[in-house]
Amino acid sequence: MKNTSDLRVVVLGAAAGGGLPQWNCGCRNCSAAREPGSSLRPQTQSSLAVSLDGEAWAIFNASPDIRQQIQDNRALQPRRLRHSPINSLVLTNGDIDHLAGLLVLREKQPFTVFATGAVAEVIADNPVFGVLDPGLVSTRVVAIEEPFFPLPGLEARLFAVPGKVPLFLEDGDPELEVEGEQTVGLELRADGKRLYYIPGCGALSDRLVARLEGADALFFDGTLFSDDEMIAAGVGQKTGRRMGHMPIAGEDGSLKALGPLKVPRKIYVHINNTNPIWQAGPEREQVEGHGFEVGFDGIEIRL
Repeated sequence: MKNTSDLRVVVLGAAAGGGLPQWNCGCRNCSAAREPGSSLRPQTQSSLAVSLDGEAWAIFNASPDIRQQIQDNRALQPRRLRHSPINSLVLTNGDIDHLAGLLVLREKQPFTVFATGAVAEVIADNPVFGVLDPGLVSTRVVAIEEPFFPLPGLEARLFAVPGKVPLFLEDGDPELEVEGEQTVGLELRADGKRLYYIPGCGALSDRLVARLEGADALFFDGTLFSDDEMIAAGVGQKTGRRMGHMPIAGEDGSLKALGPLKVPRKIYVHINNTNPIWQAGPEREQVEGHGFEVGFDGIEIRL
């Protein structure tokens, strides 16, 4: 058996909703990702996989691309007829790019879904998720800051981060930067190691920044480089903050707040197709100059 202190983390999907390339977008990044000779490879939608032994795995957020992600990662593939190394799924919010993959996993396979009460309610209220056999797939509601174990030996906690309700639940102008059960970060601990996964965050408080200090790894919301990025690119009318995502750049951006942290591996994930950090340029240089890495499908770290 492999050493249980080997905390293995794989980025299954580094892109935001829609992936890269997005199906109906011809922006610079999407065009490059479609070009066979380009250095920019296609990226699937936001998800992380964690294991302590390389045999049993927990998945964090069920991307609509989960079938492709399993195909691209041999460790997640069946070892025999009707088998899966995936023991559990943990959801950080109710966004489509984090829930829709549950529908792909409907093929009579047992696993446990961990979620806050608010996110579990989204699933329970939508009859389409009834395709998951309740005799095999159980949903466990987890309270904020309640310790739970998605894998034996892997302690997890969900904690509130500023965000908003999913787009499909908006009724008029939603309240932004709400801290509750709708959007959460994830803290993982195993054998003295500590890492954080926060794919969606509307703002960074001093309290949240202090919590992240000294961690062994941080995977953080890198959706947009600048708040008005999608407006400037001509692909949308909303700012990043209106969508529940703080920008990377600027005086109140995540780079300035998190760059000084003493965290050996700081990696941006949930990166929108329009974000210039996907390719070489001043924006990517700025990110890397502050000690951050640009996540990509398949990047793996071991702690």
